[in-house]
Amino acid sequence: MKTRVFTIDASKDLKAQIAPAAAIIKNGGVVAFPTETVYGLGANAYDANAVKKIFEAKKRPADDPLIVHVSDNSMVTGLADAGAISDVARKLMATFWPGPLTIVVKKSRAVPGVVTSGLDTVAIRMPSHPVARALIEISGVPIAAPSANLFERPSPTKASHVLTDLDGRIDAVIDGGSADIGVESTIIDISGEKSLLLRPGGVPLEKLEELIGAIEIHPSVREKYFYGFARSPGMKLKHYAPDARLVLVEGTRDRVVESIKKLAADSIKDGKKTAILSCTGAIQVDGAISKQLGNDQAQIAKNLFDAFREMNALKIDVIIAECTTEDGLGLAIMNRLRKAAEKIVRA
Repeated sequence: MKTRVFTIDASKDLKAQIAPAAAIIKNGGVVAFPTETVYGLGANAYDANAVKKIFEAKKRPADDPLIVHVSDNSMVTGLADAGAISDVARKLMATFWPGPLTIVVKKSRAVPGVVTSGLDTVAIRMPSHPVARALIEISGVPIAAPSANLFERPSPTKASHVLTDLDGRIDAVIDGGSADIGVESTIIDISGEKSLLLRPGGVPLEKLEELIGAIEIHPSVREKYFYGFARSPGMKLKHYAPDARLVLVEGTRDRVVESIKKLAADSIKDGKKTAILSCTGAIQVDGAISKQLGNDQAQIAKNLFDAFREMNALKIDVIIAECTTEDGLGLAIMNRLRKAAEKIVRA
């Protein structure tokens, strides 16, 4: 399969440029496209055969459900079961859509089981990226889309990342530049009596609780070793991982830095090509590559997956990463680091 690349020119008509990709979606193909969070790999959510191509291209297990993307609220009606859109759902949609929030509600019979991995719920979001919204609108159908990468690898924030993983495995990619947020959407399950955070992401937990009150946090959000059934994307044991062995160091700043320096020195002595990723200031060790992810949480989130892929390109053997706080976007950052880590050290 030859993967076509459609590069968006901001000076030209957007819909005309997207039309060929929309035609691929209509004809049962799969297209990677930019969102404000990361690049997604999309297919017609109502076409079970097309959705199966997503799983095949990504080598994604069938028990890992997908998010369905919509361009307007009218599309939600066909996806959600009658009465599934509660007052809480309406508040969340009115406040955070379009944007990086996914809500999980009871699904309608029209949604194929392959999309939801057999669950009776469906995850829905309305992206704010103009290319994503236009693709859905022109295609005329909701688009089921996980991140556009091989399963377990870092999510793509650029079209080049998509091509590294999926060139020749998908029909097309729309190159709309770099994703702004860099980590995936927040996923909240509101299908039951209590609201449950399944995955932290672009909308911080604090903002959600300001609107709808207390939200329970699923154990998989903070725990690396969660083996239960996945109720949404991002809950499995291993996700987002670079090629290198990633060691995450958690604890107080002084102890973390001391531990990272020792771990890096030992790794270098063992002949391993070693890199340090820091969140609060560069950590220098002779012989190691040192990279500061950013000066604040927004920068760290935007740069995290790109840094993982940079380390892949450099053929790094071991990455030692510093923790950050769990407030704001920090909970999403730590979730991604824990899922990607092969080992977690408490300093």
